[in-house]
Amino acid sequence: MQRSMMHLLLAGFLLATVQANLITDLKEFAYSQTDYQPQAQQHYPGSRTQIIPLPRESYGWPNVPLPFLGQISGVSINLQGHPVLFHRGKRVWDETSFNSSYGFQHIREGPIPVDTVLTLDKNTGLVIDAWGANRFYMPHGCTVDHKGFIWLTDVALHQVFKFAPHSKAPQLTLGSPLQPGSDSRHLCMPTAVAVASDGQFFVSDGYCNARVLKYNPQGHVVRVYPQQHEHLSLAIPHGVTLLEHHDLLCIADRENRRVTCVSAELRSPGQYSRSINIQPPGLGRVFAIASVGDLVFAVNGPTTPQIPVQGFTISPFSEAVVDTWSPTSVRFHNPHGIAINKNGTELYVVETSPNRIWKFDTSQWVDMNQMAYVPLEPE
Repeated sequence: MQRSMMHLLLAGFLLATVQANLITDLKEFAYSQTDYQPQAQQHYPGSRTQIIPLPRESYGWPNVPLPFLGQISGVSINLQGHPVLFHRGKRVWDETSFNSSYGFQHIREGPIPVDTVLTLDKNTGLVIDAWGANRFYMPHGCTVDHKGFIWLTDVALHQVFKFAPHSKAPQLTLGSPLQPGSDSRHLCMPTAVAVASDGQFFVSDGYCNARVLKYNPQGHVVRVYPQQHEHLSLAIPHGVTLLEHHDLLCIADRENRRVTCVSAELRSPGQYSRSINIQPPGLGRVFAIASVGDLVFAVNGPTTPQIPVQGFTISPFSEAVVDTWSPTSVRFHNPHGIAINKNGTELYVVETSPNRIWKFDTSQWVDMNQMAYVPLEPE
């Protein structure tokens, strides 16, 4: 009997080893294929994504020296495919920055005196545009929408700004400067913006109010997430992204350590459906999310020593993490923003410490059915 049990245990161990090696071999094979490069619109249109990209660090990018960058809090991609950064110059967010009422404590220092919005060339990393000096106090989120408008959030000003392309004056401003609040006219440390093709937009608000506001194109609130009857509790909604073709709004619910997705109600206002939650044990605090096709891409930040800081590829409709990824030259430390281009071929991650931007090649895709779901148990 004992000998039979030992044989069974040995067989189980060998089977697990073979399966693990097979998954590794499949990943390595996928990385070696250069001709399988589907665009975002080629994703299977059903409720489950079939192909996923395999992010690989773009070594040597940027290949020119960058100017001094402070904490890089946000990143997006403009219509030409160039990354747009939002950084804090020499200003640092630390324990002295805000009081217990969320008021900014260094108002006397004035706005940041250097250009805080930088556009880099996607091929070289060369700065091709810079602006924003003497306007912002504590930069946070950055979004470039489908028409090229740049949306920026400032957690010290408690405001959201919409800038037309090539304009340095905001076309739309939400919130009252330096005044936190929780009514429809005020914001409290707003973190990010997601914009629909019809001009409606969503603001994650944020550190204090634990809500997401939906606005019409004119900037009037039409919806608040969550409402009292909805079973949706947010703890620092730190990022938002739209899967518009599925009428889905996904939220980086940072302190709840999850990505949660709800109906964006763009097609049928008032028809709320249940939320989708992606919350495996090893996900950690989710700092930023972006999306293309049927996929959501996320980065976490420091959570516990047992949870690695890394990137995640998420299938919301499977409610699962389908891949994890990170740089191979050095590890992530404090990722804070993420963006992927509309074709799903280039992805960027920015960090607040060290203050740097990463570029990943996501042009190589693999059939998800060839890969196992990633078990995110803390190590």
